[in-house]
Amino acid sequence: MAEKKGSSAKPKPAAKKGAAKPKPRAKPKPRAKPKTKPKPKAQPKKLTVAVTGPTGDLGIAALRALDASPSVGKVIGMARRPFDPAAHDLSEKVVYQQGDVLDRDSVDALVKGADVVMHLAFIIFGDPDEAHEINTRGSRNVFEATVAAKAKRLVYTSSVAAYGFHEDNPQPLKEEVPTRGTEDFYYSAHKAELEATLDEVLAGSKVDAYVFRPCIVAGAGAITFVETLVGMLPVYGQLRLARRLIDQVPFLGPILPDPGVDFQLVHTDDVAAALVAAVEGRGEPGRYNLAGPGALNVSRLARALGWWSVPIPGPAVDAIDELTSRLPGMPAETAWLTAFTVPVLMDTRKARDQLGWDPQWDALSTLRETIAGAREADVL
Repeated sequence: MAEKKGSSAKPKPAAKKGAAKPKPRAKPKPRAKPKTKPKPKAQPKKLTVAVTGPTGDLGIAALRALDASPSVGKVIGMARRPFDPAAHDLSEKVVYQQGDVLDRDSVDALVKGADVVMHLAFIIFGDPDEAHEINTRGSRNVFEATVAAKAKRLVYTSSVAAYGFHEDNPQPLKEEVPTRGTEDFYYSAHKAELEATLDEVLAGSKVDAYVFRPCIVAGAGAITFVETLVGMLPVYGQLRLARRLIDQVPFLGPILPDPGVDFQLVHTDDVAAALVAAVEGRGEPGRYNLAGPGALNVSRLARALGWWSVPIPGPAVDAIDELTSRLPGMPAETAWLTAFTVPVLMDTRKARDQLGWDPQWDALSTLRETIAGAREADVL
C-alpha cells in the first residue's frame, strides 16, 4: 500500500529499559502550630504557724523542726518572756511575739492569719489554783481564738496523764480508751479536762484538730524529768551542797523506791517530728499516742543516774504518795509519784501507720542523753 502524502508524524522513541518514572509532586505539609509553653504549676502556699509555749522543753525542738520544714513559710512563737530565735540557731522565718495565753487579745493577735495553731503552753508545776487558771482558761482562749481566726488546723499536746493512773486501764493504752484523768494529780486532771474542752469548742467548726498524747518527754534540752526526780528527794533535791557531798562519796547516793512498774520515754525531737507531720496535714486528724521504743523501770533509771533502788510493793508506794500529798510544804514534784504506781504503757501504732511517724530514739538512749543534759545544766 502506498504511503499517504503529507504525513509528517514521527514515531515516539521507545522507553529505555530501567528508566525511573517521574515522581508525583509531594503535597505541601501543613504548617505546625506554634507550641505553647506549659503554664508553670502553682507552688503551694507555705504555711504560717502560730505557736504558744515556744520556750519550754518541747517548744525549742518544735521550732527547729518547723524551721526545717519546706512546707512552713513563717513561724510566730508567743511567750511571756522575750527570747531570741537566732540564739537557738533558728532562721529568720521564726519570729518572737510577746504575749500571754490568759490575755485573749494577745492570743487573737498571734493566730490572726495563721494557717495552723500549735498549742504547747502549759504549767506542769506550781500552785494548783494558779496552774488551773493558766492551763484551762489559757487553753480555752487558744482553742476559741483558733476557731474565730478560721485556721486550717489546731495541733495540741495533751499527755499520757490524760488517761489517768487507774488500775483498771487496759494495757497497752490505745487512743480509744477514755481520758478520765486522776483528780489528785492536777496535771493529769487538767489534761483530761482540756481534751473535753477542745471537743466542745471545735464542735461544728471546720478546724482539723490533731491531739498528741506523749509519754514522759525527755532529751538533752528537756530535763524536767530529771529535775522532777531530784525535786522529789527532800534533802538531796533541796540542798545543792548535800548533793555535792553525797556525789563525792563512793557507794553513797539517793535511793529510789521501785514498785516494778514499767514506764516509757519519748525524745523531744521525735515528738517534734510528729507535730510537724500534723502541721503539714499528714494522716487524719484525731488523737495520737507518742512513745519511743522500749520501756524502763525505776531500777534501770537509778543505775543510769548512779543511784540506788530498792524493791517496794505497789501499795507501799501508794501509801507514800498519799502521805506526801497531805503533808504541808512538800515539793510539788512529789505528785509525780502517782505516775509510777500503775503502768501506763501506750500503743503507738496509729501514729506510725497514719502519720508515718518513725521515732529515732529508744527509751534508754533518750534517758542517757537527758542525764547528760542534766549534768551539763548542773541539775545533777
